[in-house]
Amino acid sequence: MIGYEVVTAADGEEALITFRNATPDLVVLDVMMPKLDGYGVCQELRKESDVPIIMLTALGDVADRITGLELGADDYVVKPFSPKELKARVRSVLRRVEKSGANGIPSSGVIQINSIRIDTNKRQVYKGDERIRLTGMEFSLLELLVSRSGEPFSRAEILQEVWGYTPERHVDTRVVDVHISRLRAKLEDDPGNPELILTARGTGYLFQRIVEPGEEGR
Repeated sequence: MIGYEVVTAADGEEALITFRNATPDLVVLDVMMPKLDGYGVCQELRKESDVPIIMLTALGDVADRITGLELGADDYVVKPFSPKELKARVRSVLRRVEKSGANGIPSSGVIQINSIRIDTNKRQVYKGDERIRLTGMEFSLLELLVSRSGEPFSRAEILQEVWGYTPERHVDTRVVDVHISRLRAKLEDDPGNPELILTARGTGYLFQRIVEPGEEGR
């Protein structure tokens, strides 16, 4: 792929070995691989790394896409695809997981909400004293929601701001739902009854309003 240094693997087991040796900035996984399929590789990678992952899935196979996302993939590309399309998605994911400083973030870059501390400069999240590992896209999604806390974002807005998908692409909005579910599982005390990342009925999602230190009780 022009503009990138690429290493390849012939099967899933080799992919894990190659990843540990090469430590790439991004991983592209085909669902269909011998020895260990793309789902298995994705699951193993998420145990040890937050590296961006793009899954290659079959045309029209929605189950493949959702399963990959649930296991920790950041995005997907549907086969058949052109090299140009894949390169565009790689560029977009890399750019978006590296960006920081969304509008509306305090100048200090640190937001404290109950037990959750978000450092947008270091792109790190803590729950109490424990650091919560987020993928780059999960952090970008959280950062977007926090940038306009208390106000809902539609799924279409989120797809465009976080993934770079314009409305005419007709991307499955469950990409957003799965990532929201993953964020809630990592940040909420009770993901089934979220207090931080709320569903805006008929719209999309919102992050609860940020209460600044000393503002409580006013």
